[in-house]
Amino acid sequence: MREIQLRDAKATLSAVVDEAKQGKPAVITRHGKPQAVIMSYEEWRRLSDVPSFGRLLMAAPVEKGDLPTRNRSRLRSADL
Repeated sequence: MREIQLRDAKATLSAVVDEAKQGKPAVITRHGKPQAVIMSYEEWRRLSDVPSFGRLLMAAPVEKGDLPTRNRSRLRSADL
C-alpha cells in the first residue's frame, strides 16, 4: 500500500480517489506518521459488514445432540 503525504493527497485528491476505486488504497501521512487510509467505498462496506459474535453463534448449524448438557450441580468451594 502506498503512502502519500497529506499535502500531496489534497493536491491530487481526484487521482487518489480514482486509484482507490481501482483497488489501490493509500495511507495518508502527516509529518511522516500514518493518519488515515483511503479505499474504495465497496471495500469499506465489505470490511465494515462484520456480523456480531452472537449472530455468528446463532447461525451455526448446531443440532440438539451436538452440545453437552449443562452441569447444574452446586458450585464447589475454592480454597484461596
